[in-house]
Amino acid sequence: MNFAWRVFIDLGLISVALVLATIIRARVRFFQRYLIPNALTAGFILLPFYNFVLPHIGLDSSGLGELAYHLLSISFVAMSLRRSPEHGKKGDRRFFSTSVAVLSQYAVQAVIGLLLTFLFISTFMPKLYHSFGFLLPLGFALGPGQAFAIGQGWSESGILGAGSVGLTFAAIGFIISCFGGVFLINYGIKRQWLGKEFVEKLQDHGIKTGVYARGARLPVGSNLTTESEAIDSMTFNTAIVLVCYFLAYLLLQLLTFLLSVIGPMGRELAVNLWGISFIFAATIGLGVKQLFKFFKVDFVLDNPTLSRVSGLSVDVMVTSAIAAISLVVVSQYWLPILIVAVAGASVTAATVPFICSRMFRDHQFHRMLLIFGVSTGTLSTGLALLRVIDPEFETPVASDYTYASGITFILAIPFILSINLPVRAFVTGNLFYFWLAVAVSAGYLIFAGVSYLVLSKGKAFASASKVWLHD
Repeated sequence: MNFAWRVFIDLGLISVALVLATIIRARVRFFQRYLIPNALTAGFILLPFYNFVLPHIGLDSSGLGELAYHLLSISFVAMSLRRSPEHGKKGDRRFFSTSVAVLSQYAVQAVIGLLLTFLFISTFMPKLYHSFGFLLPLGFALGPGQAFAIGQGWSESGILGAGSVGLTFAAIGFIISCFGGVFLINYGIKRQWLGKEFVEKLQDHGIKTGVYARGARLPVGSNLTTESEAIDSMTFNTAIVLVCYFLAYLLLQLLTFLLSVIGPMGRELAVNLWGISFIFAATIGLGVKQLFKFFKVDFVLDNPTLSRVSGLSVDVMVTSAIAAISLVVVSQYWLPILIVAVAGASVTAATVPFICSRMFRDHQFHRMLLIFGVSTGTLSTGLALLRVIDPEFETPVASDYTYASGITFILAIPFILSINLPVRAFVTGNLFYFWLAVAVSAGYLIFAGVSYLVLSKGKAFASASKVWLHD
């Protein structure tokens, strides 16, 4: 029988690359020292094959892009379904402080990217699309799935190759997150930014091979919330995730139908909404979680299991996203990509330690490291950096970020919706839409700045010449 194998061929190649990357991480000290995520290594293993080898036998990277698009939404649904941690108080200022720190990077990266894009268009690249600069925060702060999904959505407006450019920014962000994060750890230890007790634990912890040693005490990865003879708990939790994603699809279909009644502008908006489907997927997930809580059956949702679903989605998504980069497209934009990435990384590396050391009251270095990781890579890379100095998550930093992510998501919706405004400027030639997008990002920057002043109080500009403020 002639069944379709394409998706399983892609998944098979991704799996082979992930296994090879795991072996490399376990054996090669370089990858251990710089905490290179296995998914990132796997993506770079596959990158030349999908660009130069597999096309000769009829396999291209289009399927990888689709995987990245769908797995992004699935990972968002899985995380949005997680129940809030039992400890901690909602409304605590450290949750809002975390959200402000993350949003500040969204804003500053967007402003840098957009203004540099305007400079390029005004000088040596007049045909560059106006939304190019938004690919910096999409690839760095939001992640490869968002960068690819939104970039590909722009193709409907005549912007080709933006998905690959977004993935390139994401890949650069991962590299900066890993190498920059390890540099910050070593530099912070040297400068005594980190408490002595954590330095001692770090020295005792040893090298991270990425695989638990034989005979080591293994942590529990998930819990059973259903009887396995009825339905496996993993199956049930995954089914809830997929139901939410299906509902998001139905919602987008309904919105597409309703917007098409308006006319061409409505249809264009509908196309853009599909590019940010992860927002609708996460919103549906939050709604379903509240529905479970209302009927008092939320106990069947297991946080560790949902984390495994999200982790699987992110690992495969990152690998497929990196492998899907078109080197031909990227070669056309290498100079603006390099300039924008260096500028964005430099500002992030300088501002995150400055803000975190003054705004937070406890575990400043831990919080700084996590926020730096998620502002240049993904939550996975941020947590990987945090584990270096807090291997058992004894500090509340990781759980605080869980609370803060909900606040961040809600506050970031207008920012994400503004991402398509420069596309409108590219299509119509009316720069009003471009400067409106700049104004939205600048508004977020002002909001983050004012919030920082309020939260840091008298420490806002203490020892302003120093990147890190000691208590």
